[in-house]
Amino acid sequence: MTVSVKSDAPSTPDPAPTVSYREAVRVWIRVAALSFGGPAGQIAVMHRILVDEKRWISESRFVHALNYCMLLPGPEAQQLATYVGWLLHRAKGGLTAGLLFVLPGFLSILVLSILYAGFRDVHAVEALFFGLKPAVFAVVVEAVVRIGQRSLGSRTLIGVAALAFIAIFFFAIPFPFIVITAATLGLVANRFGLATFRSAGPEEVGAALLGDQIGESARPSFRKAAKTAVIWLTVWLLPLGLLTLALGQQHILVQEGVFFSKVATVTFGGAYAVLAYVAQQAVDVFGWLQPGEMLDGLGLAETTPGPLIQVVQFVGFLGAYRAETGLNPMLSGFLGALVTTWATFAPCFLWIFVGAPFIEHLRGNRLLSSALSAISAAVVGVILNLAVWFGLHVIFGSISTRWIGPLRLLIPDFASLDVAALALATLAFFLLFRLKLSMLATLGLSAVLGILYYYFQFV
Repeated sequence: MTVSVKSDAPSTPDPAPTVSYREAVRVWIRVAALSFGGPAGQIAVMHRILVDEKRWISESRFVHALNYCMLLPGPEAQQLATYVGWLLHRAKGGLTAGLLFVLPGFLSILVLSILYAGFRDVHAVEALFFGLKPAVFAVVVEAVVRIGQRSLGSRTLIGVAALAFIAIFFFAIPFPFIVITAATLGLVANRFGLATFRSAGPEEVGAALLGDQIGESARPSFRKAAKTAVIWLTVWLLPLGLLTLALGQQHILVQEGVFFSKVATVTFGGAYAVLAYVAQQAVDVFGWLQPGEMLDGLGLAETTPGPLIQVVQFVGFLGAYRAETGLNPMLSGFLGALVTTWATFAPCFLWIFVGAPFIEHLRGNRLLSSALSAISAAVVGVILNLAVWFGLHVIFGSISTRWIGPLRLLIPDFASLDVAALALATLAFFLLFRLKLSMLATLGLSAVLGILYYYFQFV
């Protein structure tokens, strides 16, 4: 049964692909390799490459996809890559983009987990990424500026972005509540005919290769959605069922698969929103980690490419590595990392492949335009929050949290100020904003300077 949805987005027969699959693979590898700095940095990289450089997708379509992905449980940046890959080459493209986005982080965390468990020596990796993080901070801020200029077309929308930032940064309001509130404001404004929630940002320069049309193969239907849901539920849950039958419910691999499958359905608001819960369960309930080791894993995840939620792979590796499985500990740890990664990311493809056709068909719906504009503004505030959070952790080695009533204060330890990181971040800002140097050149120069400083200072 085909869904009938009122939409201004034109629907046409599927056009010939404007981007070759081989070229898309090369770009997705590049996106994945540069995806540092958590979700804010990853969204910034994709925006810079896909919207500004390649012009494969328009600003409005990028923001529309981002709005949907921010509402989903799981890593929004990886799901955004899957969504755009699906737009370009349907299921094959979405699967390729999503898997390639995860692969560098998986390999990096796997190597670091082996070094951590076996040798506790990750100095070489620390040196490699020492200079990269300050430059990523500059890239993130640039993305906030770019997206904000194009999404905040009225004072009202600027106010929504500011309120979203205040709500999540100072009061730790859950992100889904912020989005629902913004959408409600937009719908109410639309109901009363108010134009203040309609974005009127700068016009996009140049036409995107993808255009604004919806191909026939992307038309939403409940029958196709149900079939897709069955396929991906099977892909997600069948391996866990087979593991349970083969090993029993008390086996470490089964426990990890079941636990992180549950985590994958409640990770609204990004990795930071769920890591406290994961740490508490992994340390106090299951005993997979020692106190403090979760922070070590988070530090490794923050300095490697890929989604920040990839830190759960570190948890899965250590839990299986230390368990009595009858296998070589390293092999057991590898299987734990694999099961944990599978349980965490397989649901992401389910959310995108089932929901994307419906979301695309609603893209031009006039009734939702005000709500989506308000959500876009709130997303700008949330990305700014991520940028500030990331920047504080780059510049200061230690951040404490203090609550004064409902107000949350993040207090840097000024004694731990990293002058070298501050200098590298300042240089990166100058290169990006003043000299208009490319992102890749900025990251490369900062990385080289950081490596030299690290080795001369600490080695």
